Amino acid sequence: MRRRDLLGVLAGAGVTGFAGCLGDGDGTGSSGSGSTSTDSNTGTATSNATVDTDSTGDSGDLPLTIDTIDAQGSAEGDVRVPVEGSPMVLDLFATWCAPCVAQMESLRTLHDEFGDEVAFVSVTNERLGGGLTMDDIRNWWAEHDGSWTVGHDPESQLMRAVRANGLPYLVVFDADGSITWTHRGLASEENLRSAIEDAT
Repeated sequence: MRRRDLLGVLAGAGVTGFAGCLGDGDGTGSSGSGSTSTDSNTGTATSNATVDTDSTGDSGDLPLTIDTIDAQGSAEGDVRVPVEGSPMVLDLFATWCAPCVAQMESLRTLHDEFGDEVAFVSVTNERLGGGLTMDDIRNWWAEHDGSWTVGHDPESQLMRAVRANGLPYLVVFDADGSITWTHRGLASEENLRSAIEDAT
């Protein structure tokens, strides 16, 4: 491979990593909104991390009960997804996912704005072991100033239920538990705020 081609592939991989983390960490992702691919001729990454309006209202195998973690702003126990009687923002993330770190900034801002009327829940499907501990997840959560409920779903039931095929993956539910908005990849604060307002 020529040097120029290699640099193009590496640049494309960097853009792809920023657009969103593909898969769910254990290869069990299913179809969802948006996609990211790399042109084999140019090495250029293209991303289609968009709102999936076609699947709104379709909540698969929901509701599900997810274990929650004793962490900053979160108590050990469980949470129903979607929560009953309240709009909800669901954030699917992983500690190894760089765009998930960037997404935390807008989530913090919007939690400060809407946290009294909208439930916020973030969930990781990372499996413990192989160097990852629950303390690692707690430390990541604290380091990135999470202050709402954080859950753990190592069997990826929630990802399958909402048809997420990449991270971060955001889902907004209305108070009736219907999905009103989904987004794969890094969502802008403006778009997420608009989705929350539409659901309330």
